[in-house]
Parts: sequence; C-alpha cells; structure tokens
Amino acid sequence: MASTEEFGLFIDGKWESPPGRDRFVTKNPANGEEVGSFVSAQPEDVGRAVAAAAKAFPHWRDTPAPKRGEILLRVAEELRHRKESIGRVVTREMGKVIAEGRGDVQESIDFVEYMAGEGRRLAGETVPSELFRKFCLTVRQPKGVVACITPWNFPTAIPNWKVAAALVCGNSVVLKPASNTARCAAEVVKAYEAAGVPPGVLNLVTGPGGVTGNALVDDPRVRAISFTGGVETGREVYVRGARALKMVHLELGGKNPQIVMDDADLTLALEGVLFGAFGTSGQRCTATSRLILHEKIYDEFLGRLLERLRSFRVGDPLDEKTDMGPVASADQEKKVLEYIRIGSSEGAKLAGGGEKLHGNDYDRGFFVQPTVFETKHGTRISKEEIFGPVLSVLRAKDYDEAIRIANDVDYGLSSSIYTRDVSRSFRAIQELEAGITYVNAPTIGAEVQLPFGGVKNTGNGGREAGSVAIEEFTEIKTAFIDFSGHLQKAQIDPR
Repeated sequence: MASTEEFGLFIDGKWESPPGRDRFVTKNPANGEEVGSFVSAQPEDVGRAVAAAAKAFPHWRDTPAPKRGEILLRVAEELRHRKESIGRVVTREMGKVIAEGRGDVQESIDFVEYMAGEGRRLAGETVPSELFRKFCLTVRQPKGVVACITPWNFPTAIPNWKVAAALVCGNSVVLKPASNTARCAAEVVKAYEAAGVPPGVLNLVTGPGGVTGNALVDDPRVRAISFTGGVETGREVYVRGARALKMVHLELGGKNPQIVMDDADLTLALEGVLFGAFGTSGQRCTATSRLILHEKIYDEFLGRLLERLRSFRVGDPLDEKTDMGPVASADQEKKVLEYIRIGSSEGAKLAGGGEKLHGNDYDRGFFVQPTVFETKHGTRISKEEIFGPVLSVLRAKDYDEAIRIANDVDYGLSSSIYTRDVSRSFRAIQELEAGITYVNAPTIGAEVQLPFGGVKNTGNGGREAGSVAIEEFTEIKTAFIDFSGHLQKAQIDPR
C-alpha cells in the first residue's frame, strides 16, 4: 500500500513538523482510505503561529488594500487552476458527492474573487459637522491577529469565507480547521502560499479542539475569533473569548423548514426538498430538516417524495451518478442512527429509510439511508439539529399554522416557502424567524455576494459573506479634521 502523505503545520511561511508531536490521520468516510497525516499541534506550536501572525501584522496592515486584493485574485486563480484536484480531495476526505466537492471549491473561488474587490472599497462614511470648517469621517481598520476556526462540512468554502475577508481587511490569521478535513485546509493554505501571501500573514495549525483550539482562543495576542460549528462548542468559545473581551463571531446550527402550500408547484417543491434535505447527506447548517406540508397536498406530496427516494442512489461519492454519499465520520453515523432510534421511540412514523446500509459497497464506510419521518411538531426529531439525512414531515392546516411551526424552534438560520401567492411570499419573508428566506427554492444555496447568518441559537448576530463580511474583521475609527484655525466646542459654542 502507498504510504499516507504527511502534512505539517504552516507557520511564518514554512511547512514544519515539530519533533516529538503525535500525528493523526484523516480517512475517506466512504471506504476508510487514509487521506493524509497531520500534526497534533501543542500549545507552544500555537504560540509560535500567533507570534508569527503578530509579527507580520504591521506590514500587512500597511500594505495598500488594493494590493491585498490583488493577492486574493491570485489565490482565486490558484484555486481555479486546481479546482478538480481539490474537489476530489473534498469528496475523498469529507464524503460529499463529487459535484458538490467541485461546488465547494467553486464557492471558494467566487468568494475570494468577491473579497478581492473589497480591496478597492472598504468603505467608511463622511457626514457633515455641526461646526464651522470641520470635516467628519469614518475609516475601517483591521483588528489584528484573527483566529479562524472552521468545520468539516464545507472544508474549503468556509475557511475561505473567513480567511479572505480577514486578509483583505489587513488582519493576519491563524487558521484551525476541523481535524477530519485537515487536508482540505492544507490545500487552501497552499493556494495562498502560491499566490504570494507574505510569511506569517496566514498560518495553519491542526489538532484537537480541546488542546489546539483552546490554546488559540486563549492566546492574549488574538484579538478576534471567527468560529463556525456546533452550539455547545460555540458557547464555550464565546465564554473563553469574553474573558479577554475579544470579539467572537459565531455561526452555529439550524433546523430549517421548507413550507409547501396548497397552491405550490409540487414538482418544483419536490426537487427542492430532495436537494435541500439530502444534499451533502443533510450535513449543512442550512439543510432542509423539516418539511411542513399544507394538509390539502400532504398525502400527494409525501407519496411523490417517497417514490423518488426509492430510486435515490446512495454510494461512492466519486461516482458522478451517485445522489448521496456517506456521512462524514463514525461519530456522525452514530449520532444520526441514535436520532432515528429516538424518532421511532417518540412514536413518529418511519415512512422511508431509517437504517445503516450494508454490503460490499457500504461496509467500509458510513452510509445511512435517506430517512423520512412523519411526526408531530414538538418531538425531538422535529426540533433538534440532527445534521444528517433525516427529514421530519409535519402537517399544517393553513399558512398561519405553518409559520408558527416553522418559528417554534431554537434556531433561525434558513427557511423556505413554496407558493404562487405573491402576498403570502412577502408575508413569509417578514414573518419567518430566520436570517435567510427562500421563495420557491430550497433552504440551501446561499450566494457569496449576500450576507449569511441567522438569529436565535444560530449565532450571535453577525453575518458572513456579502459586503458585510468585512464588518466582522474591522474596527470603525471616527476622525474629525478641524481646519477653522481656532478651538471649537461641540454642543457648547453658541449656535
């Protein structure tokens, strides 16, 4: 057998493997194949990475923002040139089907290009002064050293969301990815290295959250933390950061509803729920995990959904014909199967799926059938995030009840309604408690030029992507320029 490729830490522009460190391997969740070997960074390694970032920060801050944008354009070109090879790494390491693996990289390309343009914007504002010959304006300034802690489900896109936005604003970065997709993060960092990002501006540390992640969050030189992941871990990061009054931005979970009204295009809505619920094996924070059906079309729509799932192909994610690959790890498989057990114990009706797949094509991986439950609102499977291919189907007598069910969860990331009624569409945009609402489209499919984030337990209020992405990584400075030639006293001088 071929030896597993080894990767080091990326600190101050160099790849290094400190002696005496433990290593861990990432594996293909479809077949157990080893994808890469990585260093478990210790606190002293994290400290060196932060020190390199702190040292590089002043020069990077003083590099004109358009020049920083030009480097990001080169990053995008590096990613575009290697899209196919990195996409295959995404599929091999995380398990999403190859079309989605390529899509993960394409989203990275799109966002890095978009952020490159911010190098010529980074806009402040000017406002009139209340005083004579006085000029007032605001400018954006970088925060300093930023920690970017990223999950495994979008293993190139989310690191790029954070890193590109932080860098164009003039920050230096230490990136800590999820351990089971460390190779994807290494491929991202290689693109920045090849594009000419100066040493120390971007650093990569790998290892467990309890050691590597905590050391990064606790380092006093880190002034801002951007975290995407689970609610409980996010809450711990938030508390640890708060002790040092650090800015902590959290993107957390979702329990996203797709509402289908009685006047909807049912064929379109069916395609939407198949992609929304089972794309990426349900492992998106925006995945459609609840299907709320108007009672008039409930039986027909559910029947059509179950019929389509009978021919839904689960298997090798590198096969172009596969509809759904494995879940990402043994832990994810265990969690999903436990929620399926919980659903049955709660009295929910298992309408389809519900089992781990076995056989020669499945036994080395973590394959779970696309699963559909008919359940009542209020059950655990209808309210808790599962993060797997499990869909709860709920009945609503009318629009008002559908909205009430949709909103009665702890999360508020994405939402969707299928209807031909224009008035109802705009009511849903106003009334659904979510950061994102789709009309006649599934709950997944965010575009990089628009803000991404949510309300309630989905996060702490910030947004990624879009032009507002820079708000996470900049401080606002207000400047007053008095060219009157004498002391003026605001609010005191006679008017």
